[in-house]
Amino acid sequence: LILLRPLSSLFAKENLNRMSKRQLNLYDRLINEPSNDWDIYYWATEAKPTPPEFENDVMVMLREFAKNKKREQRLWQPDLEYLFEPPR
Repeated sequence: LILLRPLSSLFAKENLNRMSKRQLNLYDRLINEPSNDWDIYYWATEAKPTPPEFENDVMVMLREFAKNKKREQRLWQPDLEYLFEPPR
């Protein structure tokens, strides 16, 4: 949970405003249905295979985000102000 929260909240900050309604629904399902947050972390980091019911374009986006190709420091969750920012 400690590692997943910064990952998922930073992913949300970067991507929610540009997701389609379908993608938002998939993301909502992903963060609310699995009973174990560690599963989502393991799927995002490819430590475990993603179950077919969660394998979709949002999971692909999350896995790509988890690779952190820009080598950004991701130690803290962002403030929630981004939820109130206008879409870009």
